[in-house]
Amino acid sequence: MRVLIVEDEKDMAEVLKEGLEEEDYFVSLAFDGLSGLEVARSCEFDVIVLDVMLPKLDGFEVARRLRNRGNRTPILMLTARDTVPDVVKGLDLGADDYLTKPFSFAVLLARLRAASRRQYAQPTSLLRVADLVVNRATREVFRAKREINLTATEFRLLEFLMRRPGVVVSRNAIVEAVWGFDDEVNDNTVDAFIRLVRRKVDDPHEEKLIKTVRGAGYTLRA
Repeated sequence: MRVLIVEDEKDMAEVLKEGLEEEDYFVSLAFDGLSGLEVARSCEFDVIVLDVMLPKLDGFEVARRLRNRGNRTPILMLTARDTVPDVVKGLDLGADDYLTKPFSFAVLLARLRAASRRQYAQPTSLLRVADLVVNRATREVFRAKREINLTATEFRLLEFLMRRPGVVVSRNAIVEAVWGFDDEVNDNTVDAFIRLVRRKVDDPHEEKLIKTVRGAGYTLRA
């Protein structure tokens, strides 16, 4: 699961990141409202953990702008402000859940799982291009009814391409979506993972779905 944490208390953000990564979550961080908004718009996440009291833009405004632009990613708001008006305001602006500080890490994990279940209950959890099918909820991949085993990174790469069938995506866009902003990943790494995914998805089949667009990037299309 890909999680964006927008939290200006850097120590807390790093602790949450470390804890979630130990649970096999893929985590990106932003430390103010504007940065969080930009990251949420440029990459796709399964859940956004959003603090309310943020510099530059508060969490309420971040949630409002995301929803106004059609971003439906579940938002879990974190705040020390637990008054009824604050909770109502957050929910009315598009937050899916509210967690007040201090909180139990176990409760946070449970809320993230609940948000993910609600999201994947939607039909968009199933992605299909030709005879290639990806189930985002179960993380299963099938090509012509043959199951394909992918690593976590390979799955994120394939999912990113599957959600943009026919769209040419640059290597930079792939790096941001698959590895996040914190890791130093070069073009050679992207190319290497494309080869790995092709070997599993395309090589056994006559029809090749993952295509190279010279000088531009990659695309997945029938």
